[in-house]
Amino acid sequence: MIDGKKIAAELLGRLKEKPKPKKFFAGVLIGDDPASESFQKLKQDTAKGLGIDYRIYKLAPALGNDALREKVGKLAAGKTCGGVIVQLPLPEPLNATYIVNAIPPEKDPDCLSERTLGAHYNNRAKVLHPAVATVEEVLRRAKVDLKGKRVAVIGAGMLIGKPIAVWLMRKVSELYVLGRGADFAILKNCDVVISGAGKAGLFNAETLKEGALVVDFGYDSVGGKLLGDFDSSSLATRHSSLATISYTPTPGGTGPILVAKLFENFYKLNEKSLVNNTPQLSLSGLTR
Repeated sequence: MIDGKKIAAELLGRLKEKPKPKKFFAGVLIGDDPASESFQKLKQDTAKGLGIDYRIYKLAPALGNDALREKVGKLAAGKTCGGVIVQLPLPEPLNATYIVNAIPPEKDPDCLSERTLGAHYNNRAKVLHPAVATVEEVLRRAKVDLKGKRVAVIGAGMLIGKPIAVWLMRKVSELYVLGRGADFAILKNCDVVISGAGKAGLFNAETLKEGALVVDFGYDSVGGKLLGDFDSSSLATRHSSLATISYTPTPGGTGPILVAKLFENFYKLNEKSLVNNTPQLSLSGLTR
């Protein structure tokens, strides 16, 4: 089991040794989804540990796409703002891409706007997509060289699967992107499996190759318990020779690392910013 909390603590420890950006970090929360609120609180707590001014702005879905985009754009345009993230997913029928596109690349540590993603897909982005950086970190820690490897990515969403798959294209021998209804038999041939489907127990040890590495971004609440796409309990029923499977658990796996990578990006985008007290940004219609 790969301890994501331990890895994240090491990454954040390195950031603590660096000068803190003077600009604030904004998290936009649209709606009242408990999971989204929890993720924003986690980021705020992480920022507190770093001494970063992290401000959560709550907006009502009823404002609609145009008004929300305008408010996010106004927030990002503030001179004292060093970065903005919009917590996804958004309530339906809001258009996440349309709203997130209001964030300019130089203030997009989450790498979700079309301009930032375009730069990422062409190897021109100033910072690495947090999910991609998380995979890179796990692979490095597990001492896995992608050259000549077969890799499967389960799910091709904008948050996890797609950016990771594009990053992997030039690095692996064979890449399989598995969508809804795909035949998971191919996993038996894969050295690395990366999943972000968000469906508890989607696959287990029986479907994997001996010695495989599983990087699990998926999370699903079942009976009040948070579970990943990979059913790690299945390892206990496998033959001892298959205990060589490595995996990131849920919770405590990719999540903490991803948050640490997000803050690494915030620091990189504000490298010229020094510690300083900054005034509170006042925006009509935005509440903290």
